[in-house]
Amino acid sequence: MMFRVVVQSERIDIAAETANLSSDGAAGAAVVFCGYCRDEGGRLSALELEHYPGMAEREIQNILAEAAARWPLISACVVHRFGKIAPGEEIVFSGCTSVHRHAAFEAGAYVMDFMKTRAPFWKREHLLDGTVGAWVDAKDADLSATDRWHRL
Repeated sequence: MMFRVVVQSERIDIAAETANLSSDGAAGAAVVFCGYCRDEGGRLSALELEHYPGMAEREIQNILAEAAARWPLISACVVHRFGKIAPGEEIVFSGCTSVHRHAAFEAGAYVMDFMKTRAPFWKREHLLDGTVGAWVDAKDADLSATDRWHRL
């Protein structure tokens, strides 16, 4: 099982990350998720993301290990950005491979649901009018998304 976790300020090369997921022929399925910065109706100039260095990577590794314990994964990768991210730019890449598609889909959803609630990242909006918003609180919907995994 190969896990790869990277937290970086640079843009994510989605094609390269996808190609790196599994190249030995063992995987029958790869599920990839790419999260992008929205422009929030044309009012956002950037989204600022901060993280707790070292702890963010460890927590994502823990989430990948939990996913691998639940589903027969071959590989999993998360690349998450920090810093100021412009609308249209990628924030996160997550990929899971398995022999069968069901495991790859489920694991991919699990990873993203728990990253939203457990990985130590914080964000705030920088608006086109020059104002900077407060740090954004976690959403109840994100917590609800993780709740279903405790029931499965």
